[in-house]
Amino acid sequence: MVDSHTTRTVLITGASAGIGKAFAHVFARNGFDVVLVARRQDKLDELAGEIKKTYGQLAWALPADLGDPAAPQLIFDWCQQQQIQVDALVNNAGYGLNCEFLEADWDTHRAFMQIMMNSVVHLCHLFSPAMQANGYGRIINLASIAAWAPQLKGNLYNAAKAFVLDFSQALDLELKPHGVHCTALCPGFTFSEFHDVMGNRGSVSKLPKFLWMSADDVAQEGFDAVMEGKAVHINGLVNQGVSQVMAMLPPRVKEFLSKQQKLM
Repeated sequence: MVDSHTTRTVLITGASAGIGKAFAHVFARNGFDVVLVARRQDKLDELAGEIKKTYGQLAWALPADLGDPAAPQLIFDWCQQQQIQVDALVNNAGYGLNCEFLEADWDTHRAFMQIMMNSVVHLCHLFSPAMQANGYGRIINLASIAAWAPQLKGNLYNAAKAFVLDFSQALDLELKPHGVHCTALCPGFTFSEFHDVMGNRGSVSKLPKFLWMSADDVAQEGFDAVMEGKAVHINGLVNQGVSQVMAMLPPRVKEFLSKQQKLM
């Protein structure tokens, strides 16, 4: 819970559904006003209404496409114009590509890297200076246990999540002495729209149920982790164990396992 005399504000990307929507509820329940960022205006308006009615917190709906390199600056400028001080940032927006590297055109890969990596770094670069100056800030960057996993053939997803994991730890080292915590949150399989968008819902739905977590549980663990100052949090005991095993695999074993994967 935040200080009862201080209302803080969180900005959440990818807030219209799944883990992002769950984060909006978790932060609002803990006394934060929320700036909701995603592409779908109708979903954002609906969620903003829920937040206001359920928790009595302020909620702003800000439609933006993070595939546009100009979007992070536009988001920051809008917050400045509205005189909204962003005390917490959740970089949650993301998706997966259901194809091999050479099957997609360059614009598809460019947009993917812009959303998954460039926008994360850009938003952190824009919002963290004020957090540092104020002596308070909370940043959650959505990584994944995929950061440790064997590769999918020609796919950029695992590489992108490994980048977010490493970047978040580096940023936390720089900012923590100034009262700003940055957490790389690493969920595994989560009940959300992610696999429908990626187009592999049929494949992953065959996996054992104990591997899955709800978006609400993932978001609550992420909130608790960043408030506790954890640089990395892997969601769930199963995922923690799996990640440790994957991290210790020799390169040749990882290569063998990569060739066996059929989630695409």
